[in-house]
Amino acid sequence: MRNITRRTALLAAGAVLLASRATRAANNAASATRAWDFKFQSIDEGVLDFADYKGKIILAVNTASFCGFTYQYEGLEKLYAAMKDKGVEVVGFPSQDFNQESGKNATIKDFCEATFGVQFPMSGLVHVKGPDADPFYKWVKADQNGWEPSWNFNKVLIGRDGRIIDTFGSLDEPQGRTLTKALSKAMAVGS
Repeated sequence: MRNITRRTALLAAGAVLLASRATRAANNAASATRAWDFKFQSIDEGVLDFADYKGKIILAVNTASFCGFTYQYEGLEKLYAAMKDKGVEVVGFPSQDFNQESGKNATIKDFCEATFGVQFPMSGLVHVKGPDADPFYKWVKADQNGWEPSWNFNKVLIGRDGRIIDTFGSLDEPQGRTLTKALSKAMAVGS
């Protein structure tokens, strides 16, 4: 009886080891992908291609027009205006995942431009969490140990090498200390 129990335990341990290796391999495959591999429909109905930003730092932000954090559009636009010539791109990803966005790209674009003077690139409406999430956000989730936006105006910082540096929540303001420090550090790498 002991040998059967021991054999069962060894088989179970082997299965856990194989599952762990498969998970690690999947994570390695996910981390082998770079941001440059992703394309999106732009808010203008064209194509927003991250390959166009190769060698630049990208701050990707899931946005919404009717959120308590919507005021961050102003800070994001200021950041974009100040940093775009220094190799930093801000890209907005409007999402209705938290029920605080308009249903039409044209309405979102008009609101952002008229209210906050937004000039930084934006995708069309996307899902940023759950099973219907855009492949970019699925990549972020796989690469960042299950992270996905928990609310609007969460941020993903991507380095010049196309890899994710870090993720930030809604409370991390565009000109706030945490994000400013992370951007400065990213700019010092490979410049």
